Amino acid sequence: MTVIAQDSATKQFAARTELHSIQSLTLSDEQFLKGESSGKQVIVSGYLRIAQGSGRLPTVVMIHGSGGMGPNIDLWTREFNEMVVSTLALDGFTGRGLTVVNTDQALLGRLNMILDAYRVLEMLASHPRVDSTRIALMGFSRGGQAALYASLKRFNRMWNKSGLEFAAYIPFYPDCMTTYQPDAEVADRPIRIFHGTPDDYNPVAPCKAYVGRLRIAASDVQLTEYPNAQHAFDNPLGSLTPSVLKSAQTVRRCTIREEPQGQLINAVTGQPFSYKDSCVERDPHVGYDPAATQAGKAGGEGFAQGGAQAELIGQYAPEEEYFLLVVLPLY
Repeated sequence: MTVIAQDSATKQFAARTELHSIQSLTLSDEQFLKGESSGKQVIVSGYLRIAQGSGRLPTVVMIHGSGGMGPNIDLWTREFNEMVVSTLALDGFTGRGLTVVNTDQALLGRLNMILDAYRVLEMLASHPRVDSTRIALMGFSRGGQAALYASLKRFNRMWNKSGLEFAAYIPFYPDCMTTYQPDAEVADRPIRIFHGTPDDYNPVAPCKAYVGRLRIAASDVQLTEYPNAQHAFDNPLGSLTPSVLKSAQTVRRCTIREEPQGQLINAVTGQPFSYKDSCVERDPHVGYDPAATQAGKAGGEGFAQGGAQAELIGQYAPEEEYFLLVVLPLY
């Protein structure tokens, strides 16, 4: 068992690391929704860790949340690299002069990191060590919102110039309070959402309603809900008991709707949404839930439901458990 443990730990090291500068834009949400490319030019960073393996490897692109590049990014990087899956951690803040935005969400339009993800996909499409047919998008909180709505066909048509689509979308505890036009028209790829029942930062209920709309549209979508998991339940440095994220903004009481002109409206007031609206609250809870993480490590086999031809995104040893044994369709 000691030898197995040592081998497992060794596999978590990347065979090669690369830091990529990626041209993107900083846009308001309205500019993004209208397809206006007159935003400010910016360079964001992608930290690519190529797993131990040969040839072109499957890759997971990860998008951080409002707190920036947290310890969960490193956690997932190690997990995927151990599965012989490469990772690219997208830093959407540093190049924009930001570190965190959780206490002032208005500092950056929430849709910017969707554009960043498409630009990463464009870069990875020609990378000699990346299997361009097996690039999954994974995100957390604000990044989870980006990973979820990057699946919209409309956004892909407007902003994704890579000639590819992500092979899967994996949002963790995303914000589902906004209804976009039309949000039920998504890519023909698996969407897997992971959320906690007591999450009072980004409540799970609106995500469940959205999943219901997607299922009516016959989309390949699943939501895994953990009954005791707080927001950021996969942060290994988080408190084991729920703790207040002081002054962090949450739109948990808001209902936001996109008007046909690309403007986000507070559905209650009928006025353009603002983070100064009375529905915006503060001091949500966060906390690490090892039980939810462990449950996730044993999961994933149902990712290929529907009988589609599929294969594991990576390899795993029978005596080991891994979080997200991601299954991707073959095209």
